[in-house]
Amino acid sequence: MGKKKKDSKVDSKLVRSINKNVRSSTRKLKPILKSIVGKKVDIAIKNLSFSEKRISKDVKKTISSAVANAENNYQYDIDKLFIKEAYCGKQIIMKRFRPRAKGRAAAIKKPYSNLTIILSEIKKIEEKHGTKS
Repeated sequence: MGKKKKDSKVDSKLVRSINKNVRSSTRKLKPILKSIVGKKVDIAIKNLSFSEKRISKDVKKTISSAVANAENNYQYDIDKLFIKEAYCGKQIIMKRFRPRAKGRAAAIKKPYSNLTIILSEIKKIEEKHGTKS
């Protein structure tokens, strides 16, 4: 009389790439990730290469790693890949101190983040001719 085990079926069409210890806060990463979700991979890489944000270089490397995973491990067609999900999470925060006036010290926080990119293949939907209802 134990708990029933859940069937953890992972969709075989998903390709994942995780970049841990990205030297940026999640607050700075989220707008970049929101701008690339749902786009084809080559368009997203073009947009990131022209972005003026410093962190876009790390995001671009993670996307290209996911594309390489899709090509080598799953034999997917690169032209059909699009970014299904892109999210980030908190990692450690390095704490440093800066000397201030009258012998005091001010804390400086240097956050790190995790970055996850999930790619999927575009499926063509066949239109069925039938009734309107």
